[in-house]
Amino acid sequence: MRPEDLITRSPTAEAVARETQQLPTPPDEAQEALRQTLEAAARPPTPAPWPALLQEARGKMDSRYAEPATSHRGGFTGTALVLAKRAFRLTFQPFINEVLRKQVEFNESILDALATLHDVQREQARAQAAWRKELERRLAKLEATGTRTEPVKTEQQVPTPAASSKRTRKRGR
Repeated sequence: MRPEDLITRSPTAEAVARETQQLPTPPDEAQEALRQTLEAAARPPTPAPWPALLQEARGKMDSRYAEPATSHRGGFTGTALVLAKRAFRLTFQPFINEVLRKQVEFNESILDALATLHDVQREQARAQAAWRKELERRLAKLEATGTRTEPVKTEQQVPTPAASSKRTRKRGR
């Protein structure tokens, strides 16, 4: 289908509106079902805490700050190393912050994107569950009314190529 097939000048919007006004009013049950479906779809997503799988990464997002300086060595050597590490960190912290600033921004962006994807996936799962519930309700209603569907043709019921008016095209030739 081409775009010009979709945008037409006839029928006009007024003619379509007149025709839709002549349609019969749907039953109350159908109106209520549609109203509930639209309300469920229009409901804003509920704010949720950070997903558990992102909690640990969120805690490590800011790589500018290291854990407290420690040393496995005991005695005077261990104490001297811890003091040297603290002095180094205190002296060079502004430079460390500047060097890692872009990394921290990147980490924040990635975590925000992952949280957004998680929220979208959760909302899609909620909508799919509502859709499945609606389909099951419709199926139960159809089964209750005894409506039969046309049986699906199996391979034995499919007409043979000789009986078909169309010629089949052989692949690879």
